[in-house]
Amino acid sequence: MPVKIPPLPLTGGCQCGRVRYEIRAVPAMFYLCHCTECQRQTSSAFGESLRCEPASVAVTGGMHTTRRVAENGSVRLGDFCPDCGVRILHRSEGDPGRLNVKAGTLDDAAWLVPAGHIWTRSKQAFVTIGEDELAYRQGPEDGGSAMKARWRQMLGIEGE
Repeated sequence: MPVKIPPLPLTGGCQCGRVRYEIRAVPAMFYLCHCTECQRQTSSAFGESLRCEPASVAVTGGMHTTRRVAENGSVRLGDFCPDCGVRILHRSEGDPGRLNVKAGTLDDAAWLVPAGHIWTRSKQAFVTIGEDELAYRQGPEDGGSAMKARWRQMLGIEGE
């Protein structure tokens, strides 16, 4: 399915408006995570992750950071608005090149179509994933390269 990205920068923020951000480059990929952590954090069936180059994301307003150890042993950091509690970012300690913006915080999220689904082993029973969609029972072992390639294809970006 083709995706038409709005003009850059993409903008978003928390519910109360204290934290705002701009994404100044085309995101590397967009995917849905069905892990139980994302379900709890969003109080929904999945989390929406927009993978971005950290240098392309500019945040205004102070955030609170939480730290937890994931199932695979890596340390996950989550950045939240200290006033309204909305999660804006998540990242992995020791991996400064990887940053996920929680896509539900975008001012305009209507254009988004996921390139794939991860941690489907814990997805909610009512969620249907099409046979033609990329889906991983856990996290992709290839670092998400197939989802990145599909995202580029969906955006009409050749090569890379």
